[in-house]
Amino acid sequence: MKSKSILAAAVWAVGVLVAGLPAPQTQAKDATVAITVRAGKPDSPNYLLARQFSEALVLAGNGYFTLDVKESQGSVQNVIDAPKGVANTLFTASHSVIAQAHRGARPFEPNPAYNDIRSLFPIPFQTVHWLVRQDSGITALADLAGHSFIPGNKGSVSERLTGTILQILGIDRKIQLIDIDVASAPTAVMNNKVSGLAVAGFYPLPIVNEIGKATPIRLLGLTPPELAKMLGADDSIAQQVIPKGTYPSVDYDVSTIAVQAGVYTTRKMSADTAYALTKGFWSQLAPLKQRNPAWNATSPATIPALGIKLHPGALRYYDEAGISVPAGMR
Repeated sequence: MKSKSILAAAVWAVGVLVAGLPAPQTQAKDATVAITVRAGKPDSPNYLLARQFSEALVLAGNGYFTLDVKESQGSVQNVIDAPKGVANTLFTASHSVIAQAHRGARPFEPNPAYNDIRSLFPIPFQTVHWLVRQDSGITALADLAGHSFIPGNKGSVSERLTGTILQILGIDRKIQLIDIDVASAPTAVMNNKVSGLAVAGFYPLPIVNEIGKATPIRLLGLTPPELAKMLGADDSIAQQVIPKGTYPSVDYDVSTIAVQAGVYTTRKMSADTAYALTKGFWSQLAPLKQRNPAWNATSPATIPALGIKLHPGALRYYDEAGISVPAGMR
């Protein structure tokens, strides 16, 4: 895919002064390590987060890194491409998608190379928003039967989890799911071409604000029984509440679900590079939180949500920092 941004690294001396991080031992001082970051479409939440953590890594780094953020088709495609990628590739995904790949479950083909995927550090929750027009008459997810609805981009968190809840409710064959790019979805909703859409990301989402300012909206929540079934069906999700007042015309709390995403690579990456990237990320988390409050949801406590074995270089950093990680991720 065409690169959307290339983040140039600072000179080596400046990088060392800023962060004091050692360069990968295998690199000479006049060398650079080019890192490719694959993180969804430019209008996706993970792409924005990838831009932010990549810029932070440049500031934290030792001057040897450049980070090239490229668009992709989303988590599923990122995982499919992982075995074919070069050593210094990072990608965003959820651990449930990687677990699917390990099992060879659709849309993945059995491939032992998926077992080489390793985790580095977490990024903020992707909170699912099920949005409908207020004048649609839809007040609950079960009411979507008989209506048209945009579940999100193929392979996205919102598409996957919308499919799950529609199956749980038994209405997956009673709803017209519209396959259009999420960038075109707001216009379709605002022009009353569809009843609503699903989108996932850290709130407040600009796309939801855009629609809410143009037409009254309703966010659909999960009832306690629906939530229990969703949590039982997918161990990668957690309950999340979107507070009232977050969006125009939504004056009530919305009970929904969220997926903890993470940054992954493969065993092709050297331990020194993985160590430096992981250490650089945590050294810059405080500035990231100041830039975007969504990063407040990220802490060492969210590392277990990565769900996949840590890269040996990342594990070395966590052990040195005294950060506890689950035994199954070692």
